[in-house]
Amino acid sequence: MKIYNTMTRNKETFVPIEEGKVKMYVCGPTVYNYMHIGNARPFVIFDVVRRYFEYKGLEVNYVQNYTDIDDKIIKKAIEEGVSSDAVANKYIKEIEVDAKSLGVKKATHNPKVTEEVEGIVDMIKDLINKNHAYVVEGTVYFESNTFDGYGKLSGKNIDDLEAGKRVAVEIEKRNPSDFVLWKPRKEGEPAWPSPWSDGRPGWHIECSVMAKRYLGNSIDIHAGGTDLIFPHHENEIAQSECSNGVEFAKYWMHNGFINVENKKMSKSLNNFFTVREISEEIPYEVIRFFLLNAHYRSPINFSKVLMESATKSLDRIKTGYDKSSKYLVKARDEKTPHNSMAEMSSEEEKVLISFRDDFEKGMDDDFNTAAAIATIFDMVKYINLNFDNKTNVEYVKNFNELFTELCDILGIAYLREEVLLDSDIEELITKRQQARKDKDFTMADKIRDDLVARGIVLEDTREGVRYKRV
Repeated sequence: MKIYNTMTRNKETFVPIEEGKVKMYVCGPTVYNYMHIGNARPFVIFDVVRRYFEYKGLEVNYVQNYTDIDDKIIKKAIEEGVSSDAVANKYIKEIEVDAKSLGVKKATHNPKVTEEVEGIVDMIKDLINKNHAYVVEGTVYFESNTFDGYGKLSGKNIDDLEAGKRVAVEIEKRNPSDFVLWKPRKEGEPAWPSPWSDGRPGWHIECSVMAKRYLGNSIDIHAGGTDLIFPHHENEIAQSECSNGVEFAKYWMHNGFINVENKKMSKSLNNFFTVREISEEIPYEVIRFFLLNAHYRSPINFSKVLMESATKSLDRIKTGYDKSSKYLVKARDEKTPHNSMAEMSSEEEKVLISFRDDFEKGMDDDFNTAAAIATIFDMVKYINLNFDNKTNVEYVKNFNELFTELCDILGIAYLREEVLLDSDIEELITKRQQARKDKDFTMADKIRDDLVARGIVLEDTREGVRYKRV
């Protein structure tokens, strides 16, 4: 398996620090609004990375933080006349709703900055004691030129970081590229005690502390959007390596930007869309599928035309799965001799192995989800050309299981619920009849509606209940 490492600008063979385990940190959102389509991309992309590691048999400790104290949160709280905590907690819940709807697995840990202040203060003390940070009237700055490796991720040279151009400048800074670790409280802002002032952490220090607490001094993968390479990830490296004395992360992964109708997403251009807004017209499953149709490092363009195309493509996958599933159900129900559970032939086994190998080849090449999806479509094409009522049931069964397994790695396993066998339907009809006898009409209606949702229509006749598949 090879991963493109932003640090080295090369694809490298992935070798975990600890055999059989992956320690992975993904920078999470600042929680002052609903998740927008740009936020959704790292949520989905790195969820697939995690799923693929797990498919490979690795144990993944996956950490994604919430920045729940920030200038934007404070501004929103003032606008709404509520506390910063209220704003942060509201949008954490909303982001989690969207993430779940997008099929994103819950992280192993979702730390919040406000719950990690003690550790942040301790790391800042350590950096001051090691002469990597200094205090000016209650503000603590990291002194960038005390770290020889500063700029190694972004490729920027400290001498080229001109004051007032690429970095924020305060008069009290020793160097233009120095950055804030701790800032004093302003009127009306939340604050925590520290040896330097009542205040709050700077943005960059939080991730260094949370990664260390939940993953250790050195981690396998640090990931996030391309926009975080500088200054955020550059500053994380400086803090962590100066404090811990070891390499912070072996591999750095960054996803590309999302443009909207070929323009950079911006509120000023009125092309800023939240996932919640999009989901009112486009199902979450299609949004996820769309985000996986390009390689994660490539920029992608969001548009209604492309979303409509993604909808049709995902429907093709669902239809292919439905087709093979119905052959399997029909064969089992009818128990036709030629469809008995015969062992697969060597040629059939080769077909399955070939599809799995093609899928893994794409994913092993820096998680090329576009190539992996192409394999899924090859499987759909194969179903359409080769499956019929005479196809060996055992082969169909194993094909479906592989199809489902590979789709699940991509998180596009929103396939139709498993097609019910006739025996399952009869059992549900019996339960419905009993519910009606017991005058539990709510349960009876629920069973009927569930069957309708799964393509089974019931007909109450004088001879009893009949059903048909639609």
